[in-house]
Formats: sequence, C-alpha cells, structure tokens
Amino acid sequence: MDYIEVTAKTVDDAITEGLIKLGTTSDKIETEIIEKGSSGFLGIGSKPAVVKIWRKFTVKDFVWNFLNDVFQAMKMNVEINVVVSEDEKNVDVELKGDDMGVLIGKRGQTLDSLQYITNLALGKQVNEFVKVKIDTEDYRKRRKDTLENLAKNIAYKVKRTKRPVSLEPMNPFERRVIHSALQNDKYVSTHSEGDEPFRHVVVTLKRH
Repeated sequence: MDYIEVTAKTVDDAITEGLIKLGTTSDKIETEIIEKGSSGFLGIGSKPAVVKIWRKFTVKDFVWNFLNDVFQAMKMNVEINVVVSEDEKNVDVELKGDDMGVLIGKRGQTLDSLQYITNLALGKQVNEFVKVKIDTEDYRKRRKDTLENLAKNIAYKVKRTKRPVSLEPMNPFERRVIHSALQNDKYVSTHSEGDEPFRHVVVTLKRH
C-alpha cells in the first residue's frame, strides 16, 4: 500500500492537503489518523495532526495503471479504455494507438500474453476471480470469424476425404471457437489433443 503522511494543524487540514497532493477527491481515499493533534494551552504544548492517506483500491485503476506501466516500459503511446462490469467480475480493456500490430503479435500471441500477465497481476491483488479481456482494433472478433470459417472448411474436407484433420496448435480461446463452430454438425466431431502450448483440435468423421 503506497501512502503519504501529512502533517497540519488539524486532521481536516491534513486530509485537505493530502487530497491536493494526490490530486483526487475524498470519496477515493482512505485515511489513518496517526496523531489527532492539539492546540495546547494558549498555544503552549500544541501538537500538529498527522494523517496517513492513500488511494482506495479499485480494479479499474489497478488494471489501467498496470498496463500504463507496461506500455511506458515498451516506450509505446497507447490509449487505455477500461470498463468493469457491475459485479466487478469482468474487465474489458480496449487499446488504441499507432502500431497496434506490435501488441497483437503473430496470431494474437503478444495480445494473449499481455492479457495473461494482467490477469496474473490482478489476481494477486484480489481474493476472488476477476477475468480481464484485452482487445485492440476488434482483433478478437476478426480472429473468431476467421476461425469459424476455418472450422467449416476443415469440416467439409473431413466429410469429403473421410479422414481426420489436425489443426495447428491454438490457445484455449481459439480451440473453444472451433469446438463451438462444429458442435451442431451432424457429420463431424471435434476433440483436443496434446499438451500446452502444442495442444490442438482434431476434426474427425462421426460414426453412423
């Protein structure tokens, strides 16, 4: 917990000074009074008030600050838009800026890694599961559409050749897209094989 310690004539004065230093409002801080202070007798023996002040923890602020630190280290200028669901169980992050292709990486691997470490960092701060999803330039939807088309083409190939087809290794999200796209197909079935990071989907012909 990062905090500042403020000394002033009264507790209220110390809190006001702390708010100015932190550049925030009273509803976004927590305080601990170290010394209430006293005016003494005719000013003799007076003691100043001492107050610890720190910002309240919020999922939104933590995720924004974490990603901002990452991008500063990468020397990238990225606009970060964080939206937290009402129950604070889901966090959607939209990134905007130049060179977003660098953040996406090959088949979204860099974006997935960024999402993974953000989830990991947040998980160490909260005692319950919160899912962070990071996207840029609508990449997740475009990738989903691509995978669904791939699934249909592979299914057609399996039906035509009557031979199973193994797809390239994919992350859990991408495998779920393939499984979901073909789950209602009457003629083919899907299952995953292998260990991470080489786990992949296999499309096979159903036995009738």
